[in-house]
Amino acid sequence: MNRRDLVLDVAERTGSDRKTADAAVSAVVDSITAAVAKGDSVSISGFAKFYRRMKPATKSRKGTNPFTGEAMTFKAKPATKTVKVTPLKAFKDVVASGRVPAAKKPAVKKAAVKKTAAKKVVKKAPARKTAAKKVVKKAPARKTAAKKVVKKAAKRR
Repeated sequence: MNRRDLVLDVAERTGSDRKTADAAVSAVVDSITAAVAKGDSVSISGFAKFYRRMKPATKSRKGTNPFTGEAMTFKAKPATKTVKVTPLKAFKDVVASGRVPAAKKPAVKKAAVKKTAAKKVVKKAPARKTAAKKVVKKAPARKTAAKKVVKKAAKRR
């Protein structure tokens, strides 16, 4: 599923148009990105936890190439900030079970309706007639044409 598919799915589930769903998805992504960039962690219950992690600097070191066996030097790396995403238990359980939760229909507001006693009329459907079975007749066996044997009347000498 890519972003376009996600926007269409959100629009369908919320009962809104595509532009509104796209704005909602953009707002959620922007909010998560801004919070994690500041150093805050974002936890969406039942889904995932996003947080920033500091990766320490490494010194240059000597090692050997496992394929050629020659000595080589690995360069030093500076400290970096990385993002860690941890799926939470409810999300893991759904993924492990393989059962996708049913999509909830958006709540539709109904106008106030006067309650009146309505009589229920139940009509039975007429019985259906079963179709008559077709009888398939076998074709008579074909007779093969008899071979005519031609005898020569006279022998030529």
